Amino acid sequence: MGDINYYAQKLNSQKLFKAYETQIPRVKQYLDAEISFVRDNLTGSEKVLELGAGYGRIVKELAGNCKSIVGIDISDENVSLGKEYLKDTPNAEIMTMDVHNLTFKEKFDVILCLQNGLSAMKITSSDLIKEILEMVVDGGKVYFSTYSEKFWEYRVMWFKEQAKKGLLGELDLDKTKDGIIICKDGFKAITHTLEDLKKIGDLSGYEYHIQEVDESSVFLIIYKK
Repeated sequence: MGDINYYAQKLNSQKLFKAYETQIPRVKQYLDAEISFVRDNLTGSEKVLELGAGYGRIVKELAGNCKSIVGIDISDENVSLGKEYLKDTPNAEIMTMDVHNLTFKEKFDVILCLQNGLSAMKITSSDLIKEILEMVVDGGKVYFSTYSEKFWEYRVMWFKEQAKKGLLGELDLDKTKDGIIICKDGFKAITHTLEDLKKIGDLSGYEYHIQEVDESSVFLIIYKK
């Protein structure tokens, strides 16, 4: 969604929970479609890792469709809420960890970086992309998603809704354009273009596929083969 330090310090825990309690039907559809796309591509046998998992919203949704799922988030508050949120989901776990300092010894079949996490966690360097791919088993996949340009109108509506709830600052409508959301309190969220996704795919050194889903998300799927 946006800037990693902003989320760690301001839009975390209960506030993040409220951000997803949207009253905008098209945004609800987008959130559901993004999860459904991943769910439809799981067989039930995978070990899954989600980067930037927040309080575990997606972790909980996908837990019934994989062998196990771990979510990491930089915010201790999010993880604390997430442990409560996931307490009745035995194959799901959430922990505090920075995507720029990954310490897993194990490897995963699938790694997820959804909800515009490329922007929020600033995953752009070839070193970090390669580090993420190091944690994937041979034959595994990494999913990155960003927003479709067709969803811009609803994305702005959603951020206005969050601002009204006091979850983030008022939007700077003069500067909010061309896929970039800017709030008057310093928050900034970008969108990765098709060219950006292609560059990341090329940097990975592996086969990749780019697919639009629901005219709201664009997925980059990297296949570690």
